[in-house]
Amino acid sequence: MGAVSCRQGQHTRVSAPQKQGDNIQGHWVQGWKSLWCGMGTIRSGLEELWGLQRHQCLHQELLQPAPLLLEKPQSEWPVPQFISLFLPEFPVRPVREQQELKILGLVAKGSFGTVLKVLDCAQKAVFAVKVVPKVKVLQRDTLRQCKEEVSIQRQINHPFVHSLGDSWQGKQHLFIMCSYCSMDLYSLWSTVGWFPEDSIRLFAAELVLVLCYLHDLGIIHRDVKMENILLDERGHLKVTDFGLSRHLSQGARAYTICGTLQYMAPEVLSGGPYNHTADWWSLGVLLFSLATGKFPVAAERDHVAMLASVAHCESEIPASINQELSLLLHELLCQNPLHRLRYLHHFQVHPFFRGVAFDPELLQKQPVNFVMEKQDTWPSPLESMSFEDFDYDLESLVHSISIDSY
Repeated sequence: MGAVSCRQGQHTRVSAPQKQGDNIQGHWVQGWKSLWCGMGTIRSGLEELWGLQRHQCLHQELLQPAPLLLEKPQSEWPVPQFISLFLPEFPVRPVREQQELKILGLVAKGSFGTVLKVLDCAQKAVFAVKVVPKVKVLQRDTLRQCKEEVSIQRQINHPFVHSLGDSWQGKQHLFIMCSYCSMDLYSLWSTVGWFPEDSIRLFAAELVLVLCYLHDLGIIHRDVKMENILLDERGHLKVTDFGLSRHLSQGARAYTICGTLQYMAPEVLSGGPYNHTADWWSLGVLLFSLATGKFPVAAERDHVAMLASVAHCESEIPASINQELSLLLHELLCQNPLHRLRYLHHFQVHPFFRGVAFDPELLQKQPVNFVMEKQDTWPSPLESMSFEDFDYDLESLVHSISIDSY
């Protein structure tokens, strides 16, 4: 991931102008759009292949009839490069298994991928399936990033993390199936403006547990933001989108400038070195926004300008914020990462968390009532529809869903 990767435009209170071809409207899609950066309109993966000069050898394989890979002994499999490149994180699945999925609606779509809400008829459960054209992965040189995202999510097992259901590949697309949540934190924040202190305390405790868990595993998230936090049916959070995450052992340093500008720590904006403490700065930005209804520093056009703003602007915490929460925000939004709060025991003894049990089971017993009330008014899913094989018919399928959504 040597290239600079900055995500911006999704985190401001004023919605960015809608791109041509985007047929899904409303705040509720923002969280799902953040699952894959740079969303827009999809073209046929097969058509795109003719424009790839670097992968001409792969084009011939796509033009041949699909080999009956699943009908032969493994020792006889002629595995084309366009399949082997994505193994083992994206194994081959029989088409008949895909046909057990019924599409309930389109969550988000764009130039890099599409997120569909599906019903797994075999499991009788609802999932979200991210469908990513292979050609886009190769064009943008994000193969390693895609594979590491799946690898990390398979390693994680935490009640406040968006769980991975399955991943597989077709001839043209990669598929990542995850649990489904109907609401994200950004959409809720955009609707209510600011959160009650009790809810902030609960969300903060859940996020502290997630980040401590990830860091203990040697994983840095690098894109902690409201759009990447989904909410379950009881209002509890599920951290998602590990597309920018990477394994980083304790004591190691990273240098890639990546993430979302308004959430990026100053050491990330400057090009490093940085480590897991960058995630705690992002948490401070998130909690500040939940408490005040605005970001501590307005978004700039690039990371250089953003660094200047962050370095020369002390976050002014409104006097209406109580002293304990104000102290927590100051200790998270600390310019020096060595002085930033970052260990579980720091939060367990913090005055803002007085009386809070940092135990996932106990936290989950507390329903977030105002979140549940908002969920009752959220958009209802579309009628289910069948399909032949959305590995090939995705473009026409998405078009038909988009028309039906109006």
